[in-house]
Amino acid sequence: MPPTAYTPHEDYGFFGPDSITWKVWSYPTSLTVGFIRAVVVEELDPALVAAVDKTHDIYKRPRTRYDRTLRYFAMVAFGGSRETSKAADVLVRIHSKAIGHDPYSGEPYDANDPHSQLWIHLTAWHSILYSYEKYGPGRLSAEEEARYWHECAVAAELQTCSPDDVPTTREGIAAYFEQMRPTLSGSPIARQAMDHLLDGASLVSPLPRLLSPLTWAVNAVLRAGVIATLPRWMRELSGIRQPRVVDALVVPVLRVAFVVLHLSKRAELRVLGMISPGTVPVAAPVLLGIPPLTAEVITPAEARARYGYDKPAEAHLEWRAKQHAKVFGEGGAPSDAGLRESEAILGPLSEAG
Repeated sequence: MPPTAYTPHEDYGFFGPDSITWKVWSYPTSLTVGFIRAVVVEELDPALVAAVDKTHDIYKRPRTRYDRTLRYFAMVAFGGSRETSKAADVLVRIHSKAIGHDPYSGEPYDANDPHSQLWIHLTAWHSILYSYEKYGPGRLSAEEEARYWHECAVAAELQTCSPDDVPTTREGIAAYFEQMRPTLSGSPIARQAMDHLLDGASLVSPLPRLLSPLTWAVNAVLRAGVIATLPRWMRELSGIRQPRVVDALVVPVLRVAFVVLHLSKRAELRVLGMISPGTVPVAAPVLLGIPPLTAEVITPAEARARYGYDKPAEAHLEWRAKQHAKVFGEGGAPSDAGLRESEAILGPLSEAG
């Protein structure tokens, strides 16, 4: 497909071509192993997995669920400021539906809770970087890494969490996960969700029957690659097993595969299209070097002022209160108006094919 088939972004969004975010997130490790790792690890949070299990969307419509989630994170990294700000705003309304009680502890959960949002945000940005360093070009320089975590804090402004809570160093990220460790749970629903999400074949658009062995082989390697990034304590908590020899052997296999894939941007886009077709128009202008209409990078605060959005933590408070009243006060079901509204921004909810 010629470059002109893709619509240029309105501007560079919140990072741009000189950012470490573009350097790391545009490498093929990021939107494959890195992001699969992120959604797998996320399930150890009891509040998050309770919301996931309640809807069962990752089982009923795994491809569209993954596609919409990956599209949103790609918009944060690569998208124009206007469309990304709109997506961040509607995400608050989507998450207003993800409320209820943890089936094990009985404690209430709310996907808009700043602590839950920080967990999701840091798990994604850490997983993307970790996979880049393990299966890609290698470790960032100290200066690049400092810039990466600064940019992670910028991206946090699009969530309900505070950018002040984002660690600014590798050691800070390690300390955060140690702090979270006692609160994480390898519950039956967490283990089920993690195993399901490790089965990347459920996320890939169906291939012709003759290629099904190839699909199985690719999925087996990706699964092994994701598991190889998980620390031992996390594997024990989630009941995930993999021999150390597999951990070692999968590294050169994936490194070579990603080097070869990275030689062709169009090949990268074809692979991305199999995993997340909705993310292709977001990533394509960046991968193919299609300049935006305006060569401008702005901050999330400037974008909110320009386009008229509230800070996510302060957005749709009346709507969120109504959702809480329905669920926690009346024992009813929350409205899914935010989900329906999001289809025009993040893609359809229905599973195609």
